[in-house]
Amino acid sequence: MLTTPDLDALLEVGAVHHHKVCPRQVLGVRIGLLAGSLLEIPLPQPEKRLLAIAETDGCFIDGLSAATGCYVGRRTLRIEDYGKTAATFIDTLTEQTLRIVPQNHARELAWEYAPSARNKWEAQLIGYQHIPDELLFHWRRVELKIPVKQIIGQAGKRVICEACGEEIINQREMVCEGSVLCKSCAGKSYFCFVEHSAASWNFMQGLVHCPLDE
Repeated sequence: MLTTPDLDALLEVGAVHHHKVCPRQVLGVRIGLLAGSLLEIPLPQPEKRLLAIAETDGCFIDGLSAATGCYVGRRTLRIEDYGKTAATFIDTLTEQTLRIVPQNHARELAWEYAPSARNKWEAQLIGYQHIPDELLFHWRRVELKIPVKQIIGQAGKRVICEACGEEIINQREMVCEGSVLCKSCAGKSYFCFVEHSAASWNFMQGLVHCPLDE
């Protein structure tokens, strides 16, 4: 039988890096706990069975991590920033997958569970701790477009990009026309290199060594 971790204790853990607990931390904790209950995984997880894919960053992540034990550093948390306070959870043992998102009326509903709140922020902070799961969240089964094993990758695997010469780990390389490339060289980069002006060159000297510029 699954035991439910104490909500107040988890909120304290989630607030370690903040001045105080906020409503999105509460949502992160509640969503994490609900995922554990629906997937029947004891939380916070001691191992790496549960993988979470969050659709935003910030306070929400701290609450989710406190509840589930999913962390970026443990490679059990991914962030796909869609700007949504939502998350998908994968049981890597059974490959059951579900997505949880707050209902749109949650902010207004919070007042009913915090009638003495002094403002909207306080109403959400208190209300989100007491609204029942079925009124606070929507959840449904989903199917991943990428196999979970591919999302996780394999630690210890290393290859060299044939274009830039940089090392690629965790099976994140791409094969394009027979060449092994990193995502940047394959045209999927989030950055581009800047032409060196005299001012930028003076700034960069001593900070970065780039073989491609030699």
